[in-house]
Amino acid sequence: MSFWAAKRVTVTGGAGFLGSFLVEKLRTRGCRDIFVPRSREYDLVEAGCVKRLYRDARPDIVIHLAARVGGIGANRANPGKFFYDNLMMGAQLIEQGRLSKIEKFVAVGTVCAYPKFTPVPFKEEDFWNGYPEETNAPYGLAKKLLLVQSQAYREQYGFNSIYLVPVNLYGPRDNFDLETSHVIPALIRKCLDAKELGKPEIVCWGDGTPTREFLYVEDCAEAIALAAERYDGPDPVNVGTGKEIAVKELAELIAELTRYQGRIVWDTTKPNGQPRRRLDTTRARELFGFAARTPFREGLEQTIVWYQSVADGK
Repeated sequence: MSFWAAKRVTVTGGAGFLGSFLVEKLRTRGCRDIFVPRSREYDLVEAGCVKRLYRDARPDIVIHLAARVGGIGANRANPGKFFYDNLMMGAQLIEQGRLSKIEKFVAVGTVCAYPKFTPVPFKEEDFWNGYPEETNAPYGLAKKLLLVQSQAYREQYGFNSIYLVPVNLYGPRDNFDLETSHVIPALIRKCLDAKELGKPEIVCWGDGTPTREFLYVEDCAEAIALAAERYDGPDPVNVGTGKEIAVKELAELIAELTRYQGRIVWDTTKPNGQPRRRLDTTRARELFGFAARTPFREGLEQTIVWYQSVADGK
């Protein structure tokens, strides 16, 4: 509570999925001065807007969550935009943070930055041992370069920038647009829509064999708050559960929870993405005391209930 009480905090992406939970988390911790820039007022890809943001907010701490992001389809359709926008947002926010002499910058990266064939579980020491999976490499590399900038600025300027690597998130308030969503919201929506329309099957990308690790969004918000409070080191830190599930098993579980009884058909002409993802979460536990709390099934149930309430309200 005392850490946040007098801090002026800017949360980019603070009105988004993860950001909205983080803002709530910071307020419960006693943070009274939180600035959330909106994209219609501050285009963080533009240098002038980033400078104006720092003048207006005068932050002590910046937590950078804003991103151009989506699932495999969105990454394949927008590789250039995802690379440029994410690189420019992060690079300019860190540079202006340095010039403004802020106390701390929290850069939130992505598991997509890991090499395609990283040994499982993914350890931070393997972060640079290969090229990311091709379908999301431009996005992953753009976010990965923020670690380089953070470490270079720490070495040359003494700038306190930390870098976190969260796995795929899920939970209430997620993006359920089938054109741009990630796998969990896409599967939930497909199952519920098919159930409502009486469709005998849903079609999923790939063959269902890849594994993924998922972190409940509120747990991720807790991890970011803890890292901002307790961690001041140069090394990247994984944020996840340390548990993986095959996409095929995930689809079957979501069908069960949504009570969809139709067939699940796999379109093997579509890409699988990275073969496996599971993080070693030892460093987060040791450095700032984070451990995920939300059981996966419980988190999925809460997500489904939230989406149904929103869909029923339309």
